[in-house]
Amino acid sequence: MVPREGRLVITGYPHHVIQRGHNRQDVFTSEEDYRYYLDNLKEWKEHLGCRIYAFCLMKNHVHLVLDPGEREENLALLIKRLAGRQTRFVNRRENRTGTLWEGRYKSSPVSTDEYLLSCCRYVELNPVRAGIVADPSDYCWSSYAGKVGGRGYDWIDHHPVYLGLGKNADEREGRYLQWTREVIDENETDLFRQSIQHGGLTGGSRFVEEIAARVGKRIELRGPGRPKK
Repeated sequence: MVPREGRLVITGYPHHVIQRGHNRQDVFTSEEDYRYYLDNLKEWKEHLGCRIYAFCLMKNHVHLVLDPGEREENLALLIKRLAGRQTRFVNRRENRTGTLWEGRYKSSPVSTDEYLLSCCRYVELNPVRAGIVADPSDYCWSSYAGKVGGRGYDWIDHHPVYLGLGKNADEREGRYLQWTREVIDENETDLFRQSIQHGGLTGGSRFVEEIAARVGKRIELRGPGRPKK
């Protein structure tokens, strides 16, 4: 059997992470479930020193955009704590056993300058693409509710790229709102899907070269590449 290739995790860079329910079954069945997961996300991101730039909790999977902080292993530790606590919480309530989640989550390091804001937008627009809501502000289980409208989630971290959208919170909120309502190139959406599916880098050739130099090995660029402007 060919050994599974190790997950690429880079400290100081955002990572797009997806974890799905076992056999794609529902993980969240009540408001209590969503709130419990987010309480643990807040607690453990602070405990481990991770930064959370975006999240979206869908019924049968979760999206996170996070920086693992000073240690690569923080990413795996965070996901392990979140998954384990959620499983025990639901199992106790429903008097059941077994895991809620697929055995292996997916992750992809993201080029900050090229794609961080686009990746956050991709994550926060999931409920719109799924036809659950017409506007992302109508979905309360994503970080969009905190960025536009200021409805809680004050523990979300704001990367300098996001802060550069404006001189104050109102200006940043307005520009981010406009950003999420722009027509999105299909190549961009394909890039996020393919990068996370294959565990590759989300970025262009320059980003690949930058990461290859840092980790000391050749890395292939997967996916359709940078979307056309």
